[in-house]
Amino acid sequence: MNKADLPFLSAAALGELIRKREVSPVEATEAYLERIDAVDAKLRSYITVCRDEAIAAAREASQAITQGRHLGPLHGVPFAVKDQFWTTGIRTTGGSRLLANFVPQEDATVVARLKAAGGILLGKLNMSEFATGNSVVHPYGTPRNPWDLERNAGTSSSGSGAATAAFLCATSLGEDTGGSIRNPANNCGLVGLRPTWGLVSRYGMLGASWSMDIGGPISRTVEDCALTLQVIAGHDPHDPYTARVALPDYRAGLTGGITGMKIGVVQEGVHADFVYPQVRSAVSKAIADLKDLGATIEEVSLPLLPYAAAVTRAILAVESASLHRDWLRTRLSEYDHNVQLDFLTGAIMPAQLYYKAQKLRELIRRQVFAALRKVDALALPSSSEPAPLLPKEPGIKSKEEARQRIAGRRSLTGVFNLANVPALSVPCGFVGLDGKELPIGLQLAGRPFEDGLLLRVAYAYEQSTPWHTRRPSI
Repeated sequence: MNKADLPFLSAAALGELIRKREVSPVEATEAYLERIDAVDAKLRSYITVCRDEAIAAAREASQAITQGRHLGPLHGVPFAVKDQFWTTGIRTTGGSRLLANFVPQEDATVVARLKAAGGILLGKLNMSEFATGNSVVHPYGTPRNPWDLERNAGTSSSGSGAATAAFLCATSLGEDTGGSIRNPANNCGLVGLRPTWGLVSRYGMLGASWSMDIGGPISRTVEDCALTLQVIAGHDPHDPYTARVALPDYRAGLTGGITGMKIGVVQEGVHADFVYPQVRSAVSKAIADLKDLGATIEEVSLPLLPYAAAVTRAILAVESASLHRDWLRTRLSEYDHNVQLDFLTGAIMPAQLYYKAQKLRELIRRQVFAALRKVDALALPSSSEPAPLLPKEPGIKSKEEARQRIAGRRSLTGVFNLANVPALSVPCGFVGLDGKELPIGLQLAGRPFEDGLLLRVAYAYEQSTPWHTRRPSI
């Protein structure tokens, strides 16, 4: 096939062509690099492109496959990672000028595992500074949404969303503290999975909140998401918080169907007054589609969901500030203005407020687990809105803007990172806004270490709908 068409294949399809030797890893890598050269000046999704390293790795993969040493479905497939993950000999900035010259001497575990599976690292993807999600000034260029260049690609894994949606990598890694995988997936029309906390190693990943951070895949299809998770999941002796659990075959589990499954519709999520009517309509239709596919639909309640964003922000502010204590004293002016506000707020937050946030977190967690004892998975919007316009200026202009930063859409995702259960976003439609068609997502959440069940539900829905086949015009 035409080399220029290769980036538009799913990772699974490209990997199969490479396995059959109908396409070489070098051809695939060159095709992606050429597309990055042609498109990314508009998107600024990459901070660093590893051109020479990628070509060298692709040549090694080609030689191995020719010699009959095929490593698996991602062998020879180009991927990219959020610039929050260490990469040997390649700078890792965390989206900040403070780390502009930081070059790790080893790979993060998830990067090492993708390389060991034969994946080709194309580069490091743009992000909100130190994964805070509130940056306005991005020192390496403002990442933009391929569906509308004036809109946000999603925070904080902005580049992972933009690059994957624009076909500038076959699959990618993001990191989710309060929604930073699910939000870019929603904004860019992708599948994004926040895995169960403890399923994926965090060794070599720059931290934001010790108690909520987790890396995970952002992909164009559920199958690609499953393939990526398969490689990066599992116990890591370098990360004592990773669980010792048997891993299922996530890809094989996609074919089971969902007849007889119980899906709980979270009333406080679907019917919240801050959810756009078009989003509510699309999510309700998606839930009806799940029923048509054989699932049983029940209403469930998470009464504390509206407070999840405020609780998340309080915990994140304190835990992030603790990581940056020395630099806040010596290099404060080098942070983005909004990030300064976030970290300084966390640094002076009274202990009793942090303690109260932790107590509320436990109550929210209990509500989530109580709901999941009644049903197999929970369903609600991934966000209250499609991708918003990019902010033009730093700072907070009104009490309403301040309220939105600790409420609204962030509660829809925050409830599940507080509970540390798996949650994903899968495309469920488009909303017309300002003359553009913008994607939105259905969020599914489940019990700890039942990530495969969520992928199975998402796959059944994806395969019965056309949303994943649409492409941005960039």
